[in-house]
Amino acid sequence: MTNSNGFKRVVVTGTGVVTSLGSSVDQFWDGLKSGACGIDQIAGFDTQDLYITIAGECSDFEPRERLSSKLLLLADRYSQFAGAAAAEAIEQSGLEVPFVDSDRAASIVGSGAGGLNTLEKAYYDLFALKKKATHPLTLLRTIGSSACAHIGIEYGIKGPTFGTVSACATASHAIGLVFDMIRRGSIDLGVAGASEAVVNYGSMRAWQAMRVLSPEGCFPFSKTRNGTVLAEGAGILVMEELEYARARGAKILAEVKGFGMTSDAADMVNPDVEGPSKAMKFALDAAELIPGDINYLNAHGTATTVNDANETDAIKRVFGDAAGSLAISSTKSMHGHLLGAGGGVEAVACIKAMEDNFAPATIGYAEPDPDCDLDYVPNAGREMEINYTMSNSFAFGGLNAVLVFGRPPE
Repeated sequence: MTNSNGFKRVVVTGTGVVTSLGSSVDQFWDGLKSGACGIDQIAGFDTQDLYITIAGECSDFEPRERLSSKLLLLADRYSQFAGAAAAEAIEQSGLEVPFVDSDRAASIVGSGAGGLNTLEKAYYDLFALKKKATHPLTLLRTIGSSACAHIGIEYGIKGPTFGTVSACATASHAIGLVFDMIRRGSIDLGVAGASEAVVNYGSMRAWQAMRVLSPEGCFPFSKTRNGTVLAEGAGILVMEELEYARARGAKILAEVKGFGMTSDAADMVNPDVEGPSKAMKFALDAAELIPGDINYLNAHGTATTVNDANETDAIKRVFGDAAGSLAISSTKSMHGHLLGAGGGVEAVACIKAMEDNFAPATIGYAEPDPDCDLDYVPNAGREMEINYTMSNSFAFGGLNAVLVFGRPPE
């Protein structure tokens, strides 16, 4: 089946996550609905001289309980997160494994940072412990295409297999690429998303040097916001061409309606309004929707002063009069900023929001900011009819990716 523009229709048949709110979609969604916070004091390593000591750690994740693959058990933590999320999504999809149509399947699973835990351990061994060599799997564990390769091997995927790397837009770019491949007929199905494992000493030192981390918590759009909070985890979707999914009797969770991507081409750190605005407009155009059709928007909402105000301005520019009635929230307030994996996790939140007709909250919202004056679903989630959702991912370097989802086709 095709849209009026001649493209095939793309649906989601499986979702998987690993987050600080829980290492399954059910746990994650229960946490979002209840307004739980997965941000806490770092427990996974000695914080030593760090003055930023909070993060969204996946403290309940046990690789040997979640992974059956011996190869993945030898991999970096970021690949293990991706493997566990993919396993949950593929099990939900009901696809036969290894995939039957292996040449027409894709594994596009990225990471903004790759295997930082392995890299830190290697440097510690070499320079602190004065060892003469690193672990023999150091190279394979660190590269940013390891996660997608592991998933491809695990499920017999022989079509396009590579990782995307675009900082905080990584997962949304991966999902958008699979969406485009399916709707143009290049493939029938794909596993898409991203994974990050950046909560370690070296990474925290690098991020706190930029002065963008909060020592207290993630409070998007609130006047009291004072920085973002790093988190780890993964978000994965299984996507299929509509008739392919119907032919095998799959349960369809949502339709991927549109995707838009742009670059600010302006600054490595400070965003502009034009790039995010165009990405949202392109996604709406691809979805053949108007701004008033969107009921819920999962904002990039990093809780930094400039980014939240800029995103608010971009939303106003695109949505016009409809911006005032749009329910917007940043679930980063609960699960933290998963960097490249954020768009995958937040895509799952958008799909669950439609399924349950529930807009999750922006928790920690203490005081309105004149520069951020829209409806951010403050502090408590809201039951409401949700037929279409949008997910924003805006990255360092001015890299913007926006997804639009709709309910399952009739």
